Amino acid sequence: MENKIYVFDTTLRDGEQVPGCQLNTIEKIELARSLEMLNVDIIECGFPASSPGDFNSVVEISKNVTEPVICALTRAVESDIDAAKEALHYARRKRIHTGIGTSDYHIKYKFNSTREEILERAAKAVGYARRFTDDVEFYAEDAGRTDNDFLAKVIETAIAAGATTVNIPDTTGYCTPWEYGEKISYLVNNVPNIHKAIISTHCHNDLGMATANTISGIMNGARQVEVTVNGIGERAGNTSLEEVAMTLKCRKDLPYYTEIKHKNIYKTSRLVSTLMRMPVQPNKAIVGRNAFAHSSGIHQDGVLKNKESYEIIDPMDVGINDSLIALSARSGRAALKHHYERLGINLTPDELNEAYRKFLMLADRKKDINDADLRVIVGVNRNEATRRIRLKFLQVMCGKNSVPMATVKLNIDGEICQATSSGNGPVDAAFTAVKKLINRKIVVEEFLVQAITRGCDDVGKVHIQVENRGNTYYGFSANTDIVTASVEAFIDAISKFI
Repeated sequence: MENKIYVFDTTLRDGEQVPGCQLNTIEKIELARSLEMLNVDIIECGFPASSPGDFNSVVEISKNVTEPVICALTRAVESDIDAAKEALHYARRKRIHTGIGTSDYHIKYKFNSTREEILERAAKAVGYARRFTDDVEFYAEDAGRTDNDFLAKVIETAIAAGATTVNIPDTTGYCTPWEYGEKISYLVNNVPNIHKAIISTHCHNDLGMATANTISGIMNGARQVEVTVNGIGERAGNTSLEEVAMTLKCRKDLPYYTEIKHKNIYKTSRLVSTLMRMPVQPNKAIVGRNAFAHSSGIHQDGVLKNKESYEIIDPMDVGINDSLIALSARSGRAALKHHYERLGINLTPDELNEAYRKFLMLADRKKDINDADLRVIVGVNRNEATRRIRLKFLQVMCGKNSVPMATVKLNIDGEICQATSSGNGPVDAAFTAVKKLINRKIVVEEFLVQAITRGCDDVGKVHIQVENRGNTYYGFSANTDIVTASVEAFIDAISKFI
């Protein structure tokens, strides 16, 4: 049996059924082209009979995408199949995907029918679709909850009528991997004409087992997987394309492969997220922003010594430049040193210790430490070492209907001085207190506050320009507390002429 696994992408059909994530035709074409670059084998573009928009999207994608098979979904209804035939007119390689519910839930409550009628309708739909293309796929909706004996009869009937692929959907995400694998194995061993068709998996993630079920299906005889990028889809979503593709690539003991161009995975994931306005959860396998991030000091040290200590996938294999050694309060000196070396900053052991102390203080107050923060930490350390004036204590009080007050304590050449002043705001009050202690005429000519990154907990940079006796001096500092940053920048400027 061939070990290639055909990738049937249904991001544009099943994936797009997420409420609020509908795409227009232009967006669908852009995404279809990205899927073509990802090298998927089949693209299910839509359900032409469902709306004029879906019909038009299948038409336009058929014109613009040439390598993958272009597939259109239908019910076991002749008018649906007619719509699919028309929509696929321009496709170089076309497939009609038709089918019907086969579980007793669907037969009784959805169709108010019988098993005999379902078999008849399945055969009729497949036979009608074969008039227009030799590539017909049949789906047995809710196969996951369908009795295996009856499912085998349905699949045998569909293949006899001309189906070249048979889709075994776990529509409700009910199956366990053991159950789903056993179901595929049962069909392989009990459908006499099964060798004439490819078995396809189509698993939903309601119980979080879609990828596991899909891999189990492959191991038991399925050779096509129906997936979506980022695992999007109705309810809890579909099997994730990237999870299946990387499982087969990563697990060398599984003798199966896809022809997916793995380095395009991350780029395609970002495009789907952007176009569908649907963020990827940070801990999403393969493509989540934390998938290759390490924040524990122990893990970081291990990864820096040998990536395989904690990574089973090279991030570059999916199009991500490198692992992220995320800096947090749990990070160690090895991670901090790594980041400074990456920035081209070489610190002595004493400088590293001092930077690490400052880093921990900042990390306790700020969620994400970035390159700008690291540069600020080093810059502040070095500036402080040469200052004659240092801030030892700062307390401000302000609020609606109250006069802003600030108490400042400075170390001036080893002597501790303190002053309290009021002002038009907390910064003005603090500056006035500093001026009392310095006893110099100082004019603030420019005062600029800038957020380094987004977020209310991020570090703010303060640049200040002051004038004294006709000369201009500049000061700089940064802190998550913007008043503290302002006072330290003010002192930084003053230190240059005192």
